[in-house]
Amino acid sequence: MVRAPDEKYPPVEPYERGMLDVGDGNLVYWEVCGNPHGKPALVVHGGPGSGCAERPRQYFDPERYRVVLFDQRNCGRSTPHASDPAADMRHNTTHHLIADMERLRAHLSIDTWLLYGGSWGSTLILAYAEQHPERVSEIVIPAVTTTRRSEIDWLYRGAGQIFPEAWDLFRAGVPEAAGPTDLVAAYARRMESPDAAVRERATADWCAWEDAVLSQEAYTGPAPYSGRPGHVQQALVRICSHYFSHGAWLEEGQLIRDAGRLAGIDGVLVHGRFDLGGPLTTAWELAKAWPDAELTVIDGAGHLGGTETSRAVLAALDRFAGRG
Repeated sequence: MVRAPDEKYPPVEPYERGMLDVGDGNLVYWEVCGNPHGKPALVVHGGPGSGCAERPRQYFDPERYRVVLFDQRNCGRSTPHASDPAADMRHNTTHHLIADMERLRAHLSIDTWLLYGGSWGSTLILAYAEQHPERVSEIVIPAVTTTRRSEIDWLYRGAGQIFPEAWDLFRAGVPEAAGPTDLVAAYARRMESPDAAVRERATADWCAWEDAVLSQEAYTGPAPYSGRPGHVQQALVRICSHYFSHGAWLEEGQLIRDAGRLAGIDGVLVHGRFDLGGPLTTAWELAKAWPDAELTVIDGAGHLGGTETSRAVLAALDRFAGRG
């Protein structure tokens, strides 16, 4: 298929989809697009709790890739949905999601697959790949994060040095928080409140802060967080605060510490120099610890990327498409 280097592939629709029973009363939505006999690739969405979208399908040549997408537990089309206060979040951890990915791989009879995703998706990709390196052919990550507590602290406190007005409002949303370090946990507690008004207020305050951090980026369309439908926002904030208040159930720094387990897996890391949500230092440290990774820094880009980021991602996926 002939196209310009920065031109995405035409939209495609899934040829197969389903709901996978992953236990604990959870059903995970999945879909497959492209060539049924193509190179398997898994799209791992961000958030956590954003749900899979149609746009990532267009990064993959539909003639050469068999692209799998899924909604992680309690978001998107997976059930129960985290916007329902009755949904039990105890069975939604990083380790559960890794097990879900393995169950989905086996369900689709895939031996190895390429992993693609950024932001929180990056963290989950790395956690999965370090636990199951034999199941990963290549990795492509735009916007690298490892969800260290230091990264969480930057996003929900440190970035307040750049956006003090917005951070004051974010801080004021949970006056009961025992200092700045308790902010995320305080929001997580509010998202478990039986009072719908409390949950809605916490959702609005959290999304306003996230939008402020991304406000300097060239972005068209609805606000990245508060522009989503209400129930989607609530699920996203509930899942995000749940994960980040627990440090994603990872030891501090373990994904970079254990990057040697990725030896032999080629990786492409693409990161915007002006990513205020996930500063470049994490991508830099990961690239130094992972011998088979190449890092491309996009000057002028932020967390949401842009044309140059898309061009780098497309080039990497086109290069890997030719491998068996």
